[in-house]
Amino acid sequence: MAEVLDIGSCDLEFKYNNEEHHTDLNGVDRLIVRRGQPFTLNLHLQSGTFQPLASTFQLIAETGPVPEEKWGTKATFSLSDVISKKCWSASTSCSHGNIVTLSICPSPAAPIGCYTLTLDQGPKVKLGEFVLLFNPWCERDVVYLEDEEMRKEYVLSQDGLIYRGNPTKVTILPWKFGQFEPGILDVCLRILDENPKHLKNPGKDCSGRRNAVYVTRVLSAMINCNGDKGVLAGNWSGDYEGGVAPTHWSSSVEILQEWRNNDCCEVCYGQCWVFAAVACTVSRALGIPCRVITNFESAHDTNQNLLIEYYYNMDRESLGEDSVWNFHVWVETWMKRPDLGPGYEGWQASDPTPQEKSDGVFCCGPVPLKAIKEGELTLKYDAPFVFAEVNADVVKYVKLEDGQEFKFDGSTTHVGQCISTKSVGRDSREDITHLYKYPEEKSFPLKICYCNYSSVITQDALIRLMAILIDSDTKELYNKTRTIVLEDPEIAIRILGEPKVKRKLTAEISLQNPLPEPLEDCTFSLDGANLTDGKAITETFGTVGPRETATVKIGFTPTCAGLRKLVVDFSSNKLSNIKGFKNVIIGK
Repeated sequence: MAEVLDIGSCDLEFKYNNEEHHTDLNGVDRLIVRRGQPFTLNLHLQSGTFQPLASTFQLIAETGPVPEEKWGTKATFSLSDVISKKCWSASTSCSHGNIVTLSICPSPAAPIGCYTLTLDQGPKVKLGEFVLLFNPWCERDVVYLEDEEMRKEYVLSQDGLIYRGNPTKVTILPWKFGQFEPGILDVCLRILDENPKHLKNPGKDCSGRRNAVYVTRVLSAMINCNGDKGVLAGNWSGDYEGGVAPTHWSSSVEILQEWRNNDCCEVCYGQCWVFAAVACTVSRALGIPCRVITNFESAHDTNQNLLIEYYYNMDRESLGEDSVWNFHVWVETWMKRPDLGPGYEGWQASDPTPQEKSDGVFCCGPVPLKAIKEGELTLKYDAPFVFAEVNADVVKYVKLEDGQEFKFDGSTTHVGQCISTKSVGRDSREDITHLYKYPEEKSFPLKICYCNYSSVITQDALIRLMAILIDSDTKELYNKTRTIVLEDPEIAIRILGEPKVKRKLTAEISLQNPLPEPLEDCTFSLDGANLTDGKAITETFGTVGPRETATVKIGFTPTCAGLRKLVVDFSSNKLSNIKGFKNVIIGK
């Protein structure tokens, strides 16, 4: 008869395991591990010793509200001589007196999520709980990313840069993804649990979480709140009553915290770059390599005919629904595509901004970049829509009162320019247009004076100009539109003191008023992962005269060593949402 282990306690070795699995930035107060990689635990026996031939038992790992073998959300496995990294497995790495050390390896294809671990030797003993994530460090995981510098950038980096503006004037928005900030991982897991597929069939949904394509598609739908309990409400009206302007945000953390604290009610408001940034945070938190992408002169094709058709009446009023945005932002996630076959692995485009429905839901992607570049539009998911965003032809028509239509302008090269993302390991822009399409035309800058737009400046600091030319000989009409991005003043940041963990530092921040008018209600806000204790520090300055410089000093105390990004936000009555940042290396 097999001997029953008399287990007193189980040590899940939080610190050691989390460091080995690159999850220690989440904290070391619970076990967070990645697929396809072993972790260890110690069983402390109250009496007796472990005898490999006499003591037999099984281990049970379960996830989801109703774990079942058929869904693959319940795994039962026995001890073996050596660990297998192809499936759930376990072995004893050593045994000393009353301590038995087990090594356990989750399947590289297991569903991600919260698990319970139980030892079954007739009577069952709950050993503890752990969180299982995707593993870009594991070759057998579909999200495996070979390059370590890319893993640091696209999985571990908590800060980034988002590009906006237009092709002739690209502006930079620093963003705190903060995927390792306290509580954020739990918010990301809750997003999965609040999705309609989970509410309808929890077992099937939890089983689907083994598939990075499935999870990415769920996130694309749940980052926007259209038709579900998603995170963000979009608003492009210019009226942001009941919330804040999309330009207010510079961190995913406060958005996700607000969604959680308000019982999963939508956060108001977001636009494309906010949707994409939050999607990037959640993807990285769950272990899927992700980066934020900006497409300039981005098309929105409503009828999937790969044309952007502008219809106008004789008064130049728009009659159609197609449009071209001066910029649009989405995300790319890195994964293999076994559902599509070889050759489609790598970066996949997905778009959480609610535009058109896909399979009845406001989501888009993931679709391989290779499919977009080669025009393989039958591949899933939503290849025609993404292809049109970067490749659609523009055609313009005048529609007369009698119903006649006349083409008066168009372009085959205007859409999809200067597609951009942050470079790996550097605060510089990488142009990745070549990954989406083959080379096209060049763009030229246009400048106007402040006095020409001061009374009509928008919150996004954009100006759209339209010019119409009529050829007096041929009677042909030509139309061109350009969007001009106003240049923000630079925020200068100087760190006073020696940067070390738990040593108070001071940031000296200054900004020169570029306007010939005073700025009132001037406020600086300071934020940074592991620098400001998870929340922004605000300092009000008051009034800054024309061409004068505002300078403040704000103290903060770093909590973690390493390279950190300090983000500064400036707002006033005339200039707002001005962003600046500085990299700070915090010593131990």
